[in-house]
Amino acid sequence: MTYQKAMIRALAALCVLFGLSACSQLPPPAAPPASAPAPAPIAAPLPAVAGPQLQIDSTRSLIVATVRRGGVLARLGHDHVVASHAISGTVAPQANRADFTFRLDEMKIDEADLRRIAGLEKQPSADAIEGTRHNMLTKVLDADRYPLVQVQAERGAPGQPLQVLITLHGVTRTLAIPVDLREENGVITAQGTVKLKQTDFGLTPFSVMAGALAVQDEMELRFDLRTR
Repeated sequence: MTYQKAMIRALAALCVLFGLSACSQLPPPAAPPASAPAPAPIAAPLPAVAGPQLQIDSTRSLIVATVRRGGVLARLGHDHVVASHAISGTVAPQANRADFTFRLDEMKIDEADLRRIAGLEKQPSADAIEGTRHNMLTKVLDADRYPLVQVQAERGAPGQPLQVLITLHGVTRTLAIPVDLREENGVITAQGTVKLKQTDFGLTPFSVMAGALAVQDEMELRFDLRTR
């Protein structure tokens, strides 16, 4: 056995021993803090608009993020699919504007059908999924303090990308996102994909062993939003 292979096996053994991976098991409960942090404010809503507003249909809408593993020991971890099915908000057609939110603690991790769509064949165990959820909400997103993601989108000229303000972890970024917009029988559908970096929102991608096993900074976001 070469020295390099011996080192890799030793690091893998340490990873297993201490439960350190992108899908690590849940750690022992930590002592509760002296006082819970106050929820951080989200971005102020845009001014109210005149005209009818349509409700986003949460039963038919979906936002899915694909997060991939990285580092020299990436083969020991998993790629992940994180989805929000509980999206609430409105679309104002006359103003060409949409406002909606979703809660981080309501997101689903590694649903089997969404993993297949993303081309991820191996399904993590239930324990690994719970470990991923814990690490994501507590160590990366700080979901107790920043529970909501807020999105404000405005449409300009036909065929132009939407101007989208995304507020995550207390940080707001403006993006131009190409969107396929359709209207049929009074129902508006918006579909598209966009790549985001966690560090752009002040997040530190989860990693262990000095980055030998890590989550990549860039993630792909796919959305399918429909009104009632």
